[in-house]
Amino acid sequence: MIRERQPISQISRLAHRPSGTATANRMVPEETPVALSFAGTTHAVMMASPADFEDFALGFSLTEGIVASPEEIDTIDVEDHGAGIDIQIRLKDTANTRFEARRRRLAGPVGCGLCGIESIEEAMRSVDAVDASGLALDADDIARSVKLLSKMQPLHAETGAVHAAGFYVPGRGIVMTREDVGRHNALDKLAGALAKAGVDGASGAVVVTSRVSVEMVQKTAAIGSAFIIAVSAPTALAIRTAQEAGMTLVALVRGDDFDVFTHPGRVVSGVDQHVA
Repeated sequence: MIRERQPISQISRLAHRPSGTATANRMVPEETPVALSFAGTTHAVMMASPADFEDFALGFSLTEGIVASPEEIDTIDVEDHGAGIDIQIRLKDTANTRFEARRRRLAGPVGCGLCGIESIEEAMRSVDAVDASGLALDADDIARSVKLLSKMQPLHAETGAVHAAGFYVPGRGIVMTREDVGRHNALDKLAGALAKAGVDGASGAVVVTSRVSVEMVQKTAAIGSAFIIAVSAPTALAIRTAQEAGMTLVALVRGDDFDVFTHPGRVVSGVDQHVA
């Protein structure tokens, strides 16, 4: 067992307002280094919220293609070293052999955010195709998914400084949510939580509070969802990647307004079906 870490802390600050200046308290999010280690070797170090560590480890392993299913993981051990968290992920034989071969190919150190990536080709890896999905959402579903997610962010409600990723299932609403200071981390934690619960990724839509980068599309495809819905804008590469994967990318959701950038046919009402 590791000691419990609180994801938020109270601090004192000097608040300047038109009416004057005063000392006041504010809740702020914590972030801590989290090392993800496979076969006894550190593969990535992320700055993350100190919560949901096992979800993070499982989700990262799945969305980064290190394992194909949770069954390929033997154990996940979380160790608190004071200055940070070390998550030791032990893989079963076949997955471990595959990972060791991948690790031996690494030519040198890599930059944060693409830890463990050995080449441009791997960073630009093709994504899992989700074009066979029969999931369809209407305009009300899309607006509702973001509204519901906004009500399921306790850390953000207290701090105003963390991202969230949720999973929306038509007729059920948001069935799972995870928060983190990092948008990728929140999505990895959601992926791990869904996998642990045995939720089929094709049954719903990923909803995020951030912009949509290519990595967010890659991770959504690894979850198996044919929808990513975001409150902010996508990058051009994210749009091209979603188009290639057969994924419907909806972004800039503001109340009932939103833009559909790829595969609009899955949005069954309220959208111009002539969008490319």
